[in-house]
Amino acid sequence: MSQPDVSAVSVTVDGEATTMTPGTTGADLFAGRREVVVVRVDGELRDLDQPLPEGAVVEAVTIDSPDGLSVLRHSAAHVLAQAVQQVDPDAKLGIGPPITDGFYYDFDVETPFTPEDLKKLDKAMARIIKEGQTFRRRVVTEDEARAELADEPYKLELIGLKGGASDDDGSSVEVGAGELTIYDNVRGAGRESETVVWKDLCRGPHLPSTRLIGNGVRLMRSAAAYWRGSEKNDQLQRVYGTAWPTKDEMLAYLDRLAEAERRDHRRLGSELDLFSFPDQIGSGLAVFHPKGGIIRNEMEDYSRRKHVEGGYSFVNTPHITKGQLFETSGHLDWYREGMYPAIHLDEVLDDDGAVVKPGQDYYLKPMNCPMHNLIFDSRGRSYRELPLRLFEFGTVYRYEKSGVVHGMTRARGFTQDDAHIYCTRDQMKDELTTTLTFVLDLLKDYGLDDFYLELSTRDPEKSVGSDEVWEEATRTLEEVATASGLELVPDPEGAAFYGPKISVQARDAIGRTWQMSTIQLDFNLPEKFELEYTAADGTRQRPVMIHRALFGSIERFFAVLLEHYAGAFPAWLAPVQVLAIPVAEPFNAYLEEIVGRLRAQGIRADVDVSDDRFGKKIRNASTQKIPFVMIAGGEDVEAGAVSFRFRDGTQENSVPVDEAVERVVAAVRDRVQV
Repeated sequence: MSQPDVSAVSVTVDGEATTMTPGTTGADLFAGRREVVVVRVDGELRDLDQPLPEGAVVEAVTIDSPDGLSVLRHSAAHVLAQAVQQVDPDAKLGIGPPITDGFYYDFDVETPFTPEDLKKLDKAMARIIKEGQTFRRRVVTEDEARAELADEPYKLELIGLKGGASDDDGSSVEVGAGELTIYDNVRGAGRESETVVWKDLCRGPHLPSTRLIGNGVRLMRSAAAYWRGSEKNDQLQRVYGTAWPTKDEMLAYLDRLAEAERRDHRRLGSELDLFSFPDQIGSGLAVFHPKGGIIRNEMEDYSRRKHVEGGYSFVNTPHITKGQLFETSGHLDWYREGMYPAIHLDEVLDDDGAVVKPGQDYYLKPMNCPMHNLIFDSRGRSYRELPLRLFEFGTVYRYEKSGVVHGMTRARGFTQDDAHIYCTRDQMKDELTTTLTFVLDLLKDYGLDDFYLELSTRDPEKSVGSDEVWEEATRTLEEVATASGLELVPDPEGAAFYGPKISVQARDAIGRTWQMSTIQLDFNLPEKFELEYTAADGTRQRPVMIHRALFGSIERFFAVLLEHYAGAFPAWLAPVQVLAIPVAEPFNAYLEEIVGRLRAQGIRADVDVSDDRFGKKIRNASTQKIPFVMIAGGEDVEAGAVSFRFRDGTQENSVPVDEAVERVVAAVRDRVQV
């Protein structure tokens, strides 16, 4: 009987079978490929210096891949923590996970970090990076870990979490279900004088050397943060940073941030006098000013017209309801934390204070769908009425945590353009296809045209209904999404508790992705509400329910468009479409007559008759991003013409008045971006 060959190890590398000597590491295998920073072994990321086991399936992971970027950023977080403890040896370590575009690390320090502190830490990190310290993984027992990290109280708590760490609070980057590991930062690795200069509890993996972090790293800001995200815990200081494979990529990212800040809807909303968030009303609750109200009305009115054309019926429902409705729907079981607390009403007491009639809990509605179900169920329904498409601009209220509220993109009170479609099982696939086409076409009308789709599937821990109906609903949505021809990206366990969904992801003018419309297929709520229709054969059947929000919410969509256009809305949406500016006061009447003609055709036009000088009036129009500035002086009056000044600073002179009026009307009618 032949003995196995112990002088060779068989592995599959990037899809090809190969053999190598025992003890070969990822670093050996990919020597010469500096861009490879870790390897994926049998689906799990590993450090390059770890020996590869027999039969392993090995893939190279480059620094510019999503996994490679996460490793880069987590390694940068370790360097930050090392730098903080160099500067302040008494600082206690929290958690430092990679995040989108960067990383953070939490610290327990005596005083909060200042901008000057961050500059010092940037320099300390640069020295550590340049030094080329080696990240070295070491397996430890729980007792060993506790002994080595005895002065780190937060790390000791994490050691106790072993097997119960979470992605939500970042603790999973430190400890997992497997072995405990500590990463040493080693100076002079491989030499007799090598020294461990710092260490941290961590699952890894990490870059082979701090030098690979390069000069594409920068600290961004600091903020207060609760330990593991709970307000019940200690408040720590969090330092945020960004890290990229090259300095050029980092600078490009910083440029994108600057552009995003310039487009921030909260800033533009104030500068353009569109909306505000008065403290007297409360966090996450916006009020629209007159100019913002005009834009909102235009958005809604156009949507209403398209819904009429699409065969939708308009309904309206109250803002508040008895709690029993949300017990039936399941929201109180699955969504209670996202709802405002109950308001207890209608209790009747006698003169002695005894309860004569029990009160009831009322809730501000977080969703419109339960009320739409009641409308469907208000009378008998026939298959001839299906599909029945109910549509509402329905205001809902969700108690977002204070740290999550973000202007109008994450608000506590907002109005959904909410539709619920009731159809037969035979109709559902065609109805989903029609709905997706309707959604995409309408988004394009508002100026968004770069899309991909995301398919959110069941979370077994947060869902109702049988496996069979979930599988059917998910398969149907996937077929519809695939048939659209758009890229389809999986979102595992991202569905609502009652059914899977397709979400339309739209890229804006600077490449950011926003979740827009959602289409959910639901077999469960019709069951919970015992909805029925009479089928052609006289039997009573359950309808299928499609939940569809096109904008998501008016407020959020408003914010997305505001940032997409950087406040320079197309003429049909602009609150002031034409501003007429006379070169001097004697030409006021001439322009007022032209503005009257424009107003007669539904154009929002004004004449600037303020006391400001002509140049300042032009600057004000530019600041307010007016699509058409119409100018008139002596030569224009004599010629029966005007001059146009556009938002890009260009100007067109001597345009006949009739032509000028028609050009404005056509631009608004055809929804042209000026």
